[in-house]
Amino acid sequence: MRIILSIIALFSAGGLLAQEYVPTCGRELPRSRVTVYPTAQEAAAAAGGKNRYVTPLDGWTRQGNTLSAPFTVPFAWINRQVILRIDWVSGPYTVRINGREAACDADGNAPAEYNVTRLAREGRNELEIVVAEPSPTAVLESWKESPVPAAGPALVMSQPTLRVRDVETRTRIGEDGDATAEVGVVLKTHSLNPRTSRLRYTLLSPSGRTVTTGSKELTLDMRREDTVRFLARIPYDSLWCDTLPTQYRLQLATQHDGRYEEYLELPLGFRTAEVRDGRMTINGREVALRCREVPGSFPASEVASLRAEGYNTLRLLPGPVSEALLDSCDARGLYVVVQAPVDTRRSGDSRRVGGNPSNDPAWREAYAERAANSYHTTKLHPSVIAFSVATHSANGINLYESYLAMKRLHETRPFVYPEAGGEWNSDPLPLE
Repeated sequence: MRIILSIIALFSAGGLLAQEYVPTCGRELPRSRVTVYPTAQEAAAAAGGKNRYVTPLDGWTRQGNTLSAPFTVPFAWINRQVILRIDWVSGPYTVRINGREAACDADGNAPAEYNVTRLAREGRNELEIVVAEPSPTAVLESWKESPVPAAGPALVMSQPTLRVRDVETRTRIGEDGDATAEVGVVLKTHSLNPRTSRLRYTLLSPSGRTVTTGSKELTLDMRREDTVRFLARIPYDSLWCDTLPTQYRLQLATQHDGRYEEYLELPLGFRTAEVRDGRMTINGREVALRCREVPGSFPASEVASLRAEGYNTLRLLPGPVSEALLDSCDARGLYVVVQAPVDTRRSGDSRRVGGNPSNDPAWREAYAERAANSYHTTKLHPSVIAFSVATHSANGINLYESYLAMKRLHETRPFVYPEAGGEWNSDPLPLE
């Protein structure tokens, strides 16, 4: 009997020491940062912070592994979508709204959004973030040292039923030397029934001149999405690069039954970035990447000093990435290599069963998710010229699959894994 009780106690203790990995559920698709405004004037000012459609959370109250914060849904948000955005959380977590589970996220490193329309109510609401302890993904995050449950800035935002979900760009340089920029605006409806809205767009040059403007009526149903695309001609000397970080302005508005429902204004930098003959090229010209490794939380205010020291490239370490840092690199002309949050060095290099998780198919979804999150949340920044799918993580099936999934995006920017050891799952990227 004592032996049986000892075995039961051992298994019970094991349950306390480990949490089962739970895949992400209930989260919106990852996207570039989108902030909506109620008027064109407020969108043009792009002041951030609170407006009629955006309410930042005031901060978190922690009790054990639960972080909580109240938020208010005003009457003006009725018949609109309520989107919760959280910049980062110290580990995998569950989202609860008014005591009911809304979603779970296995990657707390990336900004994440949740449609909480069905669970939120008019007036005061209570948000809870329950951080998994101990973290079931600790094996993928060797850079962390027993973090205290914490979360970054968060906000709730109101968007219309048929809304702007994402923005993407592609740039091609023609034989005459000038470029053609393709801008894609992804629109999504949350209605089952057909809903028709009009998207209005205007692209402004750095001097404020209208480069192109137009509108497109779109009907969507069954919670589908579609992409409205338009082209613009960009002179070669107006392409973004480290010596001339030129940015255009994209103005967007959605209109339903004659009423404007949201306004957005985004900076866009157009450039090509690809590896040719083993050399990195920006806008068709070879560039030497003088690199400095920094954490994703590196202060944006210190970017200028790195530029003065002669660096033109930042290679980010794994972990949450500051949007302010990327904005500063866009404005000051520093290239960035973004790092997916995968670092398994504590597991050693063995590919055998029980060795490094990079060769354990049970972790395939987690690897792919982290690479995709890292890509989609940073892809719109012109400073981002390459993506690393992992660091110090041996090699194996999960890194092969992550690399192949990223290559299917038809992205010209390289996807790299510096420790691939000459295997095929890394594009060349010379760094100095």
